[in-house]
Amino acid sequence: MFDQIDETMKEAIQRDCTRYAPGIEIISVRVTKPNIPVSIRRNFELMEEERTKALIAIERQKVAEKEAETQKKIALSEAEKNALVSKILMQQMLTEKDSSKRQQQIDNEMFLARERALADANYYRITKEAEANKLKLTPEYLELRFIESIANNTKIFFGEKIPNIIMDQRLIRNHLDSVPSKDQLEI
Repeated sequence: MFDQIDETMKEAIQRDCTRYAPGIEIISVRVTKPNIPVSIRRNFELMEEERTKALIAIERQKVAEKEAETQKKIALSEAEKNALVSKILMQQMLTEKDSSKRQQQIDNEMFLARERALADANYYRITKEAEANKLKLTPEYLELRFIESIANNTKIFFGEKIPNIIMDQRLIRNHLDSVPSKDQLEI
């Protein structure tokens, strides 16, 4: 920037003159380039080199900090994403379990209703059969059943000597009632 030093010096001196000594006008300023001894120049170059190395180290440190911060943000984002995925999976599993539980309850209720309907139907059938049997159990029906069972006997005896059989008094009485008595025959 040595080529710009003349203009910069002229502007700075003119400002000060205008403020502190009005009426003075600076026409030009010329700064010659000094000859710097080699030892001083070498020291300056070494200092500049050290300063540059320090700036590079500072910049590297800033870059490393930025990279660490970026890695931290990435890890945090990844952890949040994993937590969210885990939460969604847990919610899905809970929903599936709840759905399965509700399905099982519905199946149980259907089975219970079916069994209750079958039990009610069986009770109704048995009740109706009992009522029907009660209506059937008349003396006439019982006698008919008794006669049918004797009629189903495969042994029939004919002749004068019939083996002794135990006859129900009702059958004998009914038979005697159906056979006309001597008094009825005479009339």
